[in-house]
Amino acid sequence: MTTLHAAHALVEDRIEADVTITFGPDGRIEAVTPDTPPAGERIAGLVLPGMANLHSHAFQRAMLGLTERAGPEGDTFWHWRDVMYRFLALLDPDDVQAIAAQLQLECLRQGYTAIAEFHYLHNAPDGRPYDDPAELSHRIVAAAAESGIGLTLLPVLYRHAGFGGRPPTEGQRRFVLGLDAYAALCQRLAGVTRVGVAPHSLRAVTPEELAAAEALADTLAAAAPRHIHVAEQEAEVADCLAWSGARPVQWLLDHAGIGPSWCLVHATHVTPEELARLAPTGAVAGLCPSTETNLGDGIFPLPAWRAAGGRFGIGSDANLTTSPAEELRWLDGIHRLLQRRRAVMPAAPGRSIGLDLFRAALAGGAQALGRAAGRIAPGCVADLVVLDPDHPTLVGRPPAALLDAWLTAGNPTPVRDVMVDGRWVIRRGHHPAAAAITARFRTCMRRLAARL
Repeated sequence: MTTLHAAHALVEDRIEADVTITFGPDGRIEAVTPDTPPAGERIAGLVLPGMANLHSHAFQRAMLGLTERAGPEGDTFWHWRDVMYRFLALLDPDDVQAIAAQLQLECLRQGYTAIAEFHYLHNAPDGRPYDDPAELSHRIVAAAAESGIGLTLLPVLYRHAGFGGRPPTEGQRRFVLGLDAYAALCQRLAGVTRVGVAPHSLRAVTPEELAAAEALADTLAAAAPRHIHVAEQEAEVADCLAWSGARPVQWLLDHAGIGPSWCLVHATHVTPEELARLAPTGAVAGLCPSTETNLGDGIFPLPAWRAAGGRFGIGSDANLTTSPAEELRWLDGIHRLLQRRRAVMPAAPGRSIGLDLFRAALAGGAQALGRAAGRIAPGCVADLVVLDPDHPTLVGRPPAALLDAWLTAGNPTPVRDVMVDGRWVIRRGHHPAAAAITARFRTCMRRLAARL
């Protein structure tokens, strides 16, 4: 049994003082007791549940700065995607692991304790499978073993270039797997890490293939996560209407078994009618505001979604930023600008805006990853983040204001210590493998630069 004594900790919806937290060798919290005398390891600062990053494409972290050029008609998501296709053709397995480990290290330093890797890079650059068809998936798992982050691996089913089963393009050949190969990959990986299924989008799978992915999820684990990109771009909505007569979210609600195990990533272009139908399903809206802003996707109606009881979590997606605090600032700030007022998210008078937003994202993220986390409570895994009260962005703030200060202040991060599954992976800002991970990442990036 391990015992921690936190000067302050977020327990359910309150910042409590003198909190004793005990957990067993499996990393599961067994007891949480506020207002107790010191016992065990003393933790100065504010202890928070670690945040889950529910949507990441790790390799895109290595693309920073390469896509910020105007195309022939300005710049669009589709121009960005073409640059991405050319870049990923350069990556070998060592690159994939080096980039993923560095990305996960940066996420840990910013307060993420678990990540869902939406992993659609399966084949060699020429489109042929590796000798081990799971080669690149195993590299993501190996990166997580190095970094210590909690991993939910989401192998992506990507079959087509557009609605109606259009053949994949040359740039998509690294993504494409047959249904049997995809099922074998997921079943094999389920023996080594937490796995879910991820049909890429309605434009990349047919209705029959989507149904096969749902059936596969039922064989992997109880309530295995099911993630899908949906309604991210207006062009996608128009194409879906032309193909089916329905909008993407409407089509999913009509034809798929949407429920709490589902995460609808982006869902940006959702109508009030779709929102009213979707919220009661218990599905999570996977919001990635830093990426959605960069790509010019649009704005998800989060205040209305929350008022309807909808669940949401946050993801780093293209990994332009690795900070959960920044993602939450974007979510809140965008709607303040739209409504030209403060406190636009549903919250009781006098309540901390940041606390309510943070807790909602914790719950939605843990649900989307299929991870018993997001709370400091018995039965949850001990995924903990400690904010340093002496950090310049927090010093002098009362305990009740530390979380709000973090969420509004920007970087550098005041995260000092990080625990995953009951094991410290960062202490006083130090990760034991950081030097080796970053050295390998630098080597990778210099090699990639020579290939560009």
